[in-house]
Amino acid sequence: MKTIDSIPTSKIQRASKLIQTGAKVGVNYLKYYGDKLTKTEEEAKENLNINNAADIYDGLKQLKGSALKVAQMLSMDKNILPKAYVEKFSLAQFSVPPLSPPLVNKTFKKYFGKPPQELFDTFNSTSVNAASIGQVHQATKDGKNLAVKIQYPGVAESISSDLAMVKPIAIKMFNIRGKDSDKYFKEVEDKLIEETNYVIEVKQSIEMAEACKHIPNLIFPQYYAEWSSDKIITMDWMTGEHLSEFTAYNTDNAKSNILGQTLWDFYMFQMHNLRKVHADPHPGNFLITKDTQLVALDFGCIKEVPDDFYIPYFELAEKKNLDNPVYFQSKLYELEILRKEDTKEEVEFFTEMFHELLSLFARPFHVEEFDFSDDGFFGEIADLGERYSKSTELRNMNGNRGSKHFIYINRTFFGLYNLMHDLKADKVQINNFRKY
Repeated sequence: MKTIDSIPTSKIQRASKLIQTGAKVGVNYLKYYGDKLTKTEEEAKENLNINNAADIYDGLKQLKGSALKVAQMLSMDKNILPKAYVEKFSLAQFSVPPLSPPLVNKTFKKYFGKPPQELFDTFNSTSVNAASIGQVHQATKDGKNLAVKIQYPGVAESISSDLAMVKPIAIKMFNIRGKDSDKYFKEVEDKLIEETNYVIEVKQSIEMAEACKHIPNLIFPQYYAEWSSDKIITMDWMTGEHLSEFTAYNTDNAKSNILGQTLWDFYMFQMHNLRKVHADPHPGNFLITKDTQLVALDFGCIKEVPDDFYIPYFELAEKKNLDNPVYFQSKLYELEILRKEDTKEEVEFFTEMFHELLSLFARPFHVEEFDFSDDGFFGEIADLGERYSKSTELRNMNGNRGSKHFIYINRTFFGLYNLMHDLKADKVQINNFRKY
């Protein structure tokens, strides 16, 4: 893969790159209008999506950082974006052009005060894995095989300006408006800033590995604080293939269920016992070993779940509460989905909408065993998402509903459900985590 010798770091440089990308998208629309004269609307639209996805991704992968992270986050929700975008943006999870070896050595020395060759016994300056915020290199030290993650230059400093550029797009895409909309952007900004602090990530990784070490079939690398810094993380080198690589060929149902149960137990234990959760569940953060163990990586994005959100959130998931209209509506107010100033029409619309959404999403929690390989269940989710995305009634209302905590908790469950579906786990014991 072609390497990158520099990354745009100033606000002007990054804005210029987005403007260039926007110009390419404009050309694609001209092609689209031409295609409509000779092709069906469906064919013309598909070509437009493919061309736009490629050009937008090419622009974002050169920027790296939070701009690319947003693409990665969007790719996890297969129901928001057209297929072409999901396929292209999903590359941001673990496969983007890496920094060149000279830039790697220069960046490492800047972060650590000495070149990597002086710290490690061996160090491969060619990256083996590049993602949105950093890239990974192989090294050895004192007989240990190590993975060294190096953060891209300028990532932390550009988060606020990147999000300011993305904000107008997000407002339009997600129908966000109103005086309190800034709380959602502040939540994303705070978590992205936290993700660029590798001292915090090492601490969170060690704590999570210790808290979850008793869950069967789940393993973690060891982390080395003495060979890490605020922009560098050193951990054990873990051998395995990314979850998406495994699911691309696996036909062994027993393996699917072992891994699915492990993944589900891991997330339910975090959510219900630790009240904090690994809020970045994409395939690039999990490896599958040859003996079918699940390796969990990258704990930069940990979401704390406060009681005043956790309690009403999971009370709404209980079937008896879904069937109790008065109680259900009271919880919608607690979660800031309904507000005191809402009109009668808004109360009725959002009560009905969230009842439909939660009745569907909470379905796995209403049984002891659930089949995540069920295409019908995920088809219902897709259909519901498409219906509300086209709702003119919803567009005419103030769409920014709910506590700020929904952003990362919903992202966690969307990602988890999609990973469970990719694994085709069809016999998952929903409450198995309770014995841990």
